[in-house]
Amino acid sequence: MKNYKQLGLFKSKGRLVNESYSKYRSPFQRDRDRIIHSAAFRRLKHKTQVFVNTEGDHYRTRITHSLEVAQIARSITRYMNLNDDLSETLSLAHDLGHTPFGHAGEESLNDCMINHGGFDHNLQTLRIVMFLENKYLKFNGLNLSIETLDGLLKHNGPIKNHSKINEIIGLKNLKNKFNLLKYPSLEAQIAAASDDIAYNNHDIQDGIRAKLITLNDLKEINFFNDIIKSHKKNIKRKNQEILIYQVIRDSIDLMVQDLIKTTMKNINSLKIKNYSDIYYSKKNIVSFSNKLINTEKQIKQFLKIKMYNNKFVLLKNNKGKLIIKKLFKEISIKPKKYLNKGQLKKGKYRAIADYISGMTDRYAINLYHNIK
Repeated sequence: MKNYKQLGLFKSKGRLVNESYSKYRSPFQRDRDRIIHSAAFRRLKHKTQVFVNTEGDHYRTRITHSLEVAQIARSITRYMNLNDDLSETLSLAHDLGHTPFGHAGEESLNDCMINHGGFDHNLQTLRIVMFLENKYLKFNGLNLSIETLDGLLKHNGPIKNHSKINEIIGLKNLKNKFNLLKYPSLEAQIAAASDDIAYNNHDIQDGIRAKLITLNDLKEINFFNDIIKSHKKNIKRKNQEILIYQVIRDSIDLMVQDLIKTTMKNINSLKIKNYSDIYYSKKNIVSFSNKLINTEKQIKQFLKIKMYNNKFVLLKNNKGKLIIKKLFKEISIKPKKYLNKGQLKKGKYRAIADYISGMTDRYAINLYHNIK
């Protein structure tokens, strides 16, 4: 195993507001701790992943998903001798900006904000850690390290169009510390890939638990069919549930192996020698093989047909959209009833979007019923 430590981000460029260094924790450990202790992170416990949080205690929520992403990302970065504290931090923080009711809620809130700059959950994460989590006397937000903010900004890679960032974050607030056209760290790229690994596999597991998907359905995908076949001798009616766990474990393991091998090949073929080479790379360095990229496309299409477009799921999603739109309309009419002067001072509609996106599923449902 080659040591890629020289490619990891172990030293920070600092923070937007200068702070003294901690004697006991690295800057990235402090970032992680600030995220874990944030109110936004706690609220992820009651926010939808796929199934609305009131549906049952056995389905994943945003917080369990974030923890699972962090575990996968940390395993990969540690194996490659990169900065596992940074990858863990980015993984834990990446979904802070999600609305109640998952992607359906985001779509609805974006529709409400269409004439006011729109809504984007990735940029909302930045709003939370930069402006909304206020618990320090010397600065607003969590004042995370430059490297953590860079990874959150570029969760989906370099950003060519800056208009949305300027509208929702404000380019001046970034203090010229970020080159949005360049690639983020390997740790950030690993966190993003780990997000894909986690939600593809765990959405399947939740779909099976909800009886929207069966193991036989899963055989439609060659990747999973091969895994199921490998356990043929051990398959019995009594251990079907354990088999599901084993299939998902094997799937995650194979995806992680593929990601590591392909990434190491990319590092060698692209002659990546230092962090600067990563930053100025012409392509994403952390990636799956072409074979697994095709498998991932099949999995996403499978989930779309079998799960995300399921009548039961769509019904709940449409109800969530309706709740978001009703709340937005009500709060727009009586903003002072729900928001204080300090919140409204920076713009009524953005303040409303901040308020609604910060709600848990059940809080939004209860508020909706109170104003209905």
